Amino acid sequence: MPGSRDVASGGALPYVPARGGIPALRRAAADCRGCSLYEDATQTVFGAGRARARLMLVGEQPGDQEDKAGEPFVGPAGHLLRKALGEAGIDEEQAYFTNAVKHFKFAPVTEGRKRRIHKAPNLRELTACRPWLAAEVRRVNPELLIALGATAGKSLLGNSFKVTESRGALLSLASGRDLPLAVDEEEGDGHRRLLATVHPSAVLRAKDREEAYGGLVSDLRVAARFLG
Repeated sequence: MPGSRDVASGGALPYVPARGGIPALRRAAADCRGCSLYEDATQTVFGAGRARARLMLVGEQPGDQEDKAGEPFVGPAGHLLRKALGEAGIDEEQAYFTNAVKHFKFAPVTEGRKRRIHKAPNLRELTACRPWLAAEVRRVNPELLIALGATAGKSLLGNSFKVTESRGALLSLASGRDLPLAVDEEEGDGHRRLLATVHPSAVLRAKDREEAYGGLVSDLRVAARFLG
C-alpha cells in the first residue's frame, strides 16, 4: 500500500488496481491517500450505476450529503439531475454516475450550528484524482460522457475547457487523443463522444431557475437523441 510519499506527490495512480471491474476500483478507492482531501472528508465517494453503461455522467465532486451517504448525486443537485434526465427521455438506471474528484472539499462555517460549505477542487487535486476517473471510463466503456460543469470538463478535456463555449454540442473523442486521461488507448474505437452542460447545482443557484432547468433538459435531450 502506498505511504506518505505518495500523498506528498499528489497522485492516486499507485492506488488504482490494474485488474478488476468497478467493484474492485471502489474497494481500492476507499483507501486512497493520493491527495490531502481524504483527511477531512467522511469517506471516498466513488461512482455508482451500471457497470457497463452507454452513458456516463461526470460531476465535480461529492457534496455534503454525498459525503455522508457515500453515494454520488443523492443531494438536491442529484435529485434535480435525475428529474431532468427523466424529462429528457434518459433512463437513469441505464447510466453511470461519478465525479472528477472523489472526496468532498469544504470550508467549515459555524452559524449557530455546524455547516460545511463547498469549495471547488484546485488543479492539483483534480490532477491527483484523474487516474480514478480514467479507470472508471475504461471499465464502464461508455459511448457518451456528459461533463456536468467546468471542473468535469477540465478533467476530461483539459484546462482550456469552457462550458459556455461547448455546452449542448457533441464533441468527438477519437481514440482518446483529446483526453488528458487517455482513456481509449486499449479500445481505440474512435466512437466515444462527450457532451458538456451545466452542473445541476448551478441550476439551483440560478436567478431564473426555470430557464436554467430548461437549458439543462435541452442539453440532455441532445444526449438522448445520440443514444437513440
